[in-house]
Amino acid sequence: MLLRTVSAPIAAALVALTLAACTSSTSLVSTRTQGYEIPDTALQQIRPGQSQQLVTLVLGSPQSTNTFGDQTAWYYVETKVRQTSFGMTMIDSRTVVAVYFDKNGKVIDKAVYGLEDGKTVTIETRRTPSFGEDRTFIDQILQSF
Repeated sequence: MLLRTVSAPIAAALVALTLAACTSSTSLVSTRTQGYEIPDTALQQIRPGQSQQLVTLVLGSPQSTNTFGDQTAWYYVETKVRQTSFGMTMIDSRTVVAVYFDKNGKVIDKAVYGLEDGKTVTIETRRTPSFGEDRTFIDQILQSF
């Protein structure tokens, strides 16, 4: 009889704990932004003729820069991703804002690129051979005997 009265509250606690684990606050998929969050109002403030200092005040420091001859480009990348609890990451959208400057540091143009503007690049998997033999850690230990 005592066992039955003790096991009922324990069973109720287990059911409550199980239901609490199934709430939406512990979602299996989380959404987040990697890189910059680029608001539309900030993009509207960037106009030709403005200085690099003003662009830095509005958008912040660029994530990447590039120089072609007399022109310089600053890149701001925003990537919205979904990540599962199991570590799988899926890219929902990617926006790249490129701000182009002349040799005097004044804005010439700006461009907004999305995932559809990108090209897939295959990465070379071949390795440059090194001198000697590539040995694993275990091989090195066994060879020392």
